[in-house]
Amino acid sequence: MAGKRKPTLGLALGSGGARGFAHIGVLQTLQSHGIKVDMLAGSSMGSLVGAVYANGIDPAMLGKLATHLKWKHFVDFTVPGMGFVAGEKVKELIRLLTHGKRIEDLNIPLSIVATDIETGERVVFREGPIDQAVRASISIPGIFVPEQVNGRLLVDGGVIDRVPVTVLREMGADIVIAVDVAQVDSTMKIRSIFDVIVQTIDVMEREIFQNRILAADLVIRPDVGQYSSIAFTGIEEIIELGQQAAERSVFTIKELLANWEEKQ
Repeated sequence: MAGKRKPTLGLALGSGGARGFAHIGVLQTLQSHGIKVDMLAGSSMGSLVGAVYANGIDPAMLGKLATHLKWKHFVDFTVPGMGFVAGEKVKELIRLLTHGKRIEDLNIPLSIVATDIETGERVVFREGPIDQAVRASISIPGIFVPEQVNGRLLVDGGVIDRVPVTVLREMGADIVIAVDVAQVDSTMKIRSIFDVIVQTIDVMEREIFQNRILAADLVIRPDVGQYSSIAFTGIEEIIELGQQAAERSVFTIKELLANWEEKQ
């Protein structure tokens, strides 16, 4: 008699700018407890962390990389046309971190979500150059110049699908864990056009997200609302908050996995 099939665990990593470094802490905790992630889906910063992790870079090394990241490493300002940031620098950084691979060559199956700004459609990448897909997914409207892919003008995946839970269901995940880092901070001081754009998107995403999250088996919410999504400061603390939030969910995840096996 054949042995029972183990459930496939999918992790949906959401948008949230710099708050998305909490995803690294979640991955570190899951790894330390021997919880294997079988597939990933990411929007915006979640797509960047997901791609580098799926490429086989250890979460501890990911944490070290993140703490040394500065604006100058990936921001190349341009004369505002469709955005302030050209995005070539960040594309090169993604290419380096993922060794110029294609999505289908990664160690862990990954879907990357972007938004077609002209049609309003969700665009899901499951193959093709990683740097192009992630560059599209992180393109915050009004800040980054949109990425052109196959004649489509693409922006941040979070605009249409903040935490891509349903994408993992489409990929065949049995158990879906969502990591939501984009809490709207009501105490955030709006000081620049960047703050205005980011806070507006955060508010809009929250409304869309309420219905979609129901498809997740568990939502991990690192308490990162007090951190700016565009200021790359306090990264170590953000990662630690991701660790803590995942730690609180470890028992539930193990229970979900065990219960699924029992039902088979």
